[in-house]
Amino acid sequence: MNDTIRGTTVEGLVEFDGQDIYAPGTNVIDLRKRIGMVFQRPNPFPQSIFDNIAFGPRVLGLAGGKGELFETVESSLRSAVLWDEVKDRLREDAQGLSLGQQQRLCIARTIAVRPEVILMDEPCSALDPIATLQIEELMWSLKRDYTIVIVTHNMQQASRASDYTGLFWMGQLVEFNVTETIFTRPGQQLTEDYITGRAG
Repeated sequence: MNDTIRGTTVEGLVEFDGQDIYAPGTNVIDLRKRIGMVFQRPNPFPQSIFDNIAFGPRVLGLAGGKGELFETVESSLRSAVLWDEVKDRLREDAQGLSLGQQQRLCIARTIAVRPEVILMDEPCSALDPIATLQIEELMWSLKRDYTIVIVTHNMQQASRASDYTGLFWMGQLVEFNVTETIFTRPGQQLTEDYITGRAG
């Protein structure tokens, strides 16, 4: 995402499937197809609900005919538990949806290209408790088909919505383990201090 920003430098190593994603010659189009991103605030495109979901398949050449594209849009909205709410409004502006619906739309847009991994950056921080619960339930259903990596400062959400948890502190990975272990028997004092509110 920083490719076009003048003066950007990258340090360290980020590997996906054993390959450094910043290595010269990396096929960024393929990378962006294999890794989807859901941002902190919902960011629907200023287009119809249908066109938001169809955008990725069209750009990446994944859409066959109109029928296949419609099936992709419908299945993505169903997977994001949004179809029943919008099936009669597909040509309406996506920005007219509620924030919770917009975030589910962004998730549907992400999965429309069938990535292997979905990155979620504080996906519920702008949402009310009911919409937050919907997104968390959606993550549980999607994890059957996708690897989901979620960044959150909400300890309760981390304990509810993840199978594994890692604590990062000042850019360093302090501890990584099964979520239940992290929250009940952490191996590092800093992890315990953070979870209990004595640090951070």
